[in-house]
Amino acid sequence: MRAYVVDSFTDRAFSGNPAGVVLLDAPADAAWMQSVAAELKHSETAFVVVGGDAPAKPLRWFTPDTEVPLCGHATLATAHVLGGDQLFDTASGELRCTAGEDGWIEMDFPADVAEPVEPPEELTAGLPGITIEEVAEGATKLLVRAASAAEVRALHPDFDALVQVPKPGVVVTAPGDHDGVDFVSRVFAPRVGIPEDPVTGSAHCTLAAWWSVRLDRTGHGAEFVGEQASARGGTVRMSLRGDRVGLRGRAVTVLEGELLA
Repeated sequence: MRAYVVDSFTDRAFSGNPAGVVLLDAPADAAWMQSVAAELKHSETAFVVVGGDAPAKPLRWFTPDTEVPLCGHATLATAHVLGGDQLFDTASGELRCTAGEDGWIEMDFPADVAEPVEPPEELTAGLPGITIEEVAEGATKLLVRAASAAEVRALHPDFDALVQVPKPGVVVTAPGDHDGVDFVSRVFAPRVGIPEDPVTGSAHCTLAAWWSVRLDRTGHGAEFVGEQASARGGTVRMSLRGDRVGLRGRAVTVLEGELLA
């Protein structure tokens, strides 16, 4: 089996979000895939079945601790390894990837509309120094609007508190603080073994829909640029299309080898 490590949402090695990608000739046992993901220790490892004649390749994603229903950066990494234009069969439905110019790949993902909620106590305790302006609940994440990008960048979360939050992930966001960036964000998911995710495609399915209202860009095809302000950092370009979001990014392969176990 061929295995890869790919840095996603970046055009430079050792930045963006690293993902494992394993190419399978046939579907594999879930426990074995979980063991491989735990061994590789990336926030997600993608397993894609490349043998067979089905038009959509089966694709699954595992963190070091659990399987997840949707992962943007590992999907981008998989499409990058396979040449760009791909159709995947996943737990979130069919996901199409389209190759563009200069190494850009666009992924067609479902939009995630977050609804306003009251902040749970664990959330406030887990985000010291953040002025919580709004909280909304998406399918798998709580979205928190901070007062400024500076607060987002300076945040040192209390992971013991965040692991108690009743959603797998927490997205902290604020308006962009430099030209060409609409908003910044950071993503924390200690409940699934990811204290901080470097760049999170699935979070931008929530962010695009949420910020479109606040930036008064709700029309079909509205464009956004998000910066995920983690230590590695990365950029995600988005297009809002009704109940779908186009996510665009680039990727760099940093390791290629053979999985022996």
